Amino acid sequence: MEMDKYKEVFDSFLVHTNPLLNMVLRTIGNRRGKMMRPILTLLVAKLANGGEINEKSIYTAATFEFFHTASLIHDDIVDESEERRGQDSVNNAYGNKVAVLVGDFILANALLCASRTGQTQLIEIVSRAAQDLADGELLQLNNVANEAITEEVYFNIIRNKTAALFAACAEAGALSVSSNENTRQLLKQFGENIGICFQIRDDIFDYHHDKQIGKPTGNDMKEGKLTLPVIHALLSTQNSEMMALASKVKHRSVSQDEIDVLVDFTKKNGGIEYAIQQMDDYAQKAKDLLASFPDSDVKQAMMAYVDYVIDRTL
Repeated sequence: MEMDKYKEVFDSFLVHTNPLLNMVLRTIGNRRGKMMRPILTLLVAKLANGGEINEKSIYTAATFEFFHTASLIHDDIVDESEERRGQDSVNNAYGNKVAVLVGDFILANALLCASRTGQTQLIEIVSRAAQDLADGELLQLNNVANEAITEEVYFNIIRNKTAALFAACAEAGALSVSSNENTRQLLKQFGENIGICFQIRDDIFDYHHDKQIGKPTGNDMKEGKLTLPVIHALLSTQNSEMMALASKVKHRSVSQDEIDVLVDFTKKNGGIEYAIQQMDDYAQKAKDLLASFPDSDVKQAMMAYVDYVIDRTL
């Protein structure tokens, strides 16, 4: 029921009199993803309010899905990505100029939805999340040129790039039902842990062949990115030959054959297993944060949400 109301609100913002804009918006609407962020927002609101949500919760959920959608459109422009979820990215289909403007329009939709809640604090949460995402992207771009390879930088990047938005969804979901500050901060931390799990799982996908995922194996390395599995394999072995290949990844001068070698090295030296263990640890931290809430169907649904994040196959 709640998701039906959410979809109705979300879709109402995807219609426009401008023919080109309307065409792109329709394309975006037809590519509805897993809706992880609106689901989290609504689940948190229900948990914080005894199983009930309100209209503010619906508009809050739409706020963050529009925010997320806009960030993906802009990310694809920055990364020069040709695909998104196995289909043409907006920039590849319509060009960078259209993509930038549509991304701005979608972001404006997010702010309009936020305004419908009448909660100025929600604007603050959205703004902080926007700052974090931009900070994370810039940190990642800067890290490509940095020869040092550390887990600390990796986690700083994913906290800002991915986890910050999940944290904002959870905090805002609680805010929508006027829960107290302690509850909001606890659920914000829950969201951050979920976001870290989500990104680690995404990064693990990059080491396996699967067209469903929507990107080829080693795509992160092609973009100059070293993620947790390979970072662990490199740091735990200190293999000079592989370190040299990692440097070539950062300089974006690595060949596909060399990427294949580095992927194979990662798999053979426990990189995947280590990343899974880290992901499982953050998932458990997320579940532990729910201990203070009484048992309910909503709490069980949130536990299942955590399990889905770490067990998903795409």
